[in-house]
Amino acid sequence: MRVLVAGGGIGGLCLAQGLVRAGIEVRVFEREGGADSRYQGFRIGLDEPGASALRECLPPRLHGLLTAVTGPLAGERRVVDEQLNEVRRLGRSDGGTAADRHVLRQLLLSGLGGRVEFGRAVVGYAERADGRVEARFADGTGAVGDLLVGADGVGSAVRRQLLPGAGVVELPGRSLLGRTPMTERLAALVPGAGTLVHGPGASLLIGRMEFRRPPRLAAAELAPEVELPDAASYLRWVAMLPEPLTPEPADWVEVRDRLLGLLDGWHPDLVELVRRSDVGNSSPLTIRYAEPVPHWGTGPVTLLGDAIHPMPPSAGQGANLAFRDAALLCRSLAAVHRGEAELTAAVREYELVMLERGFAAVADGLSRLAEFTPAR
Repeated sequence: MRVLVAGGGIGGLCLAQGLVRAGIEVRVFEREGGADSRYQGFRIGLDEPGASALRECLPPRLHGLLTAVTGPLAGERRVVDEQLNEVRRLGRSDGGTAADRHVLRQLLLSGLGGRVEFGRAVVGYAERADGRVEARFADGTGAVGDLLVGADGVGSAVRRQLLPGAGVVELPGRSLLGRTPMTERLAALVPGAGTLVHGPGASLLIGRMEFRRPPRLAAAELAPEVELPDAASYLRWVAMLPEPLTPEPADWVEVRDRLLGLLDGWHPDLVELVRRSDVGNSSPLTIRYAEPVPHWGTGPVTLLGDAIHPMPPSAGQGANLAFRDAALLCRSLAAVHRGEAELTAAVREYELVMLERGFAAVADGLSRLAEFTPAR
């Protein structure tokens, strides 16, 4: 059995790691030119089901390194005003794990070698008469496999062909994603699992990414064959504005300066958080979610993670669901590989569970969105 994966993000790579462990041939096609070709996003929070699914797919030799390069995500989640006066608490979050998306992606690439092909954008596919599927690339070439998994994110080309009527909704307003090097002063903004600031005209959601050990040094000691970036601990924050910035700023420096103008009179530590943001690791953020779709009838093409159920970050479930999808699909395909199941039936079982779970998480995220959205 050969599995083709469109998309080399954390969901597709998690699946690939699990398939390699199961002895299944897999090829991953990523449209980016390389693992470091663009800004990779922000800190993500993993709950126990998501973290367990990730560990299930990773080889055991990397489990210690995974623990070393993640961080705690525990304590009270508090809501404060723009002067840092506590307004209320949202409850404790215990047992969670904070992971840096870029570091995690590099870890997930470990050991996959030539199975991951960069600069190979999947733009569509063709189902063959023999029941197999051909992935088609932007350069006009193709690759044939028994199953194509669309793990190519919210703009998935695989989803567009498989489900041309599937709707993806862009939320109004404007969100900005910032990353600021951690200092003792700024770390005090997040004494627990997270801090939500509701101020006039804007909201800020702030979280810590505090590595237990520096990723590059941890890899050198625990898994010398793995190369991880030289990343330092930081604060991740999301600014949510009721209206887009108009005219649209040209770059992050202009975005930052416009945001600082909106924060005039806010607590100096919040102003400093934005002022010291990392230009190379901060960006505007478009928040989208998918409308539910019925099961489409199983064939040699399926979907995973944000390619089928993108969701707002308000419930913190996007990465968790991608890893759970990957682990579930890997289990199903491993049963086929062992001769215990038939491919179509195994993939159908995966899809039914994935759809129900995924769109329940989308609904949960939408129900919580009002907690984070500033008043217009």
